[in-house]
Amino acid sequence: MSQIIPYAYPKLDFPHLKGLKGISDAQLEVHFGLYAGYVTNTNKVNELLAEIVKNGQSGTPAWAELNRRAGWEFNGMRLHEHYFGNLFPGGKGNPGPKLAAALAKTFGAFDAWKSDFVACGTMRGIGWVVLYHDPIANLLTNHWVTEHEMGHPAGCKPILVLDVFEHAFMVDYKPAERKKYVDAFFENISWEEVERRLG
Repeated sequence: MSQIIPYAYPKLDFPHLKGLKGISDAQLEVHFGLYAGYVTNTNKVNELLAEIVKNGQSGTPAWAELNRRAGWEFNGMRLHEHYFGNLFPGGKGNPGPKLAAALAKTFGAFDAWKSDFVACGTMRGIGWVVLYHDPIANLLTNHWVTEHEMGHPAGCKPILVLDVFEHAFMVDYKPAERKKYVDAFFENISWEEVERRLG
């Protein structure tokens, strides 16, 4: 992520998310605060890396550690933007014919895909569940991503993102109630956004 001229990423706002079913506004405020930290840290890491590169110090231990940190901060920022962006109070739209056909190609039917996605979201551990589109094979696949910067299938595009770190639901649900949170997530999916991301 090294560059001489750093880009300052803006912190996005998601005012449309007030009033989600099963995900309280208080929970969202906690989550927005965490997201803001990823934006701040992404920009800070970029600034520090730019200064090191400008001073001809690429390859130093400080440069290496910042480069390692960059993926965590950047993906933490971007995955949260996808997560918040694919939610809408009470849901929005329905899975369209393009999405339904793409899911059927890989999973046979929408319900089979949903069952697999929910199973990923409720398995033990913390991380993310991401429905990806592989543009080369033109397939949709579910992936578990433990760390922000590891486990992403190269070249694939996130279509639907579910945060299953405990910070995403700890205000509303106990750790053992993750299934309730995943069910609430499905009540609030903006299928219009998912379809738009599919292209």
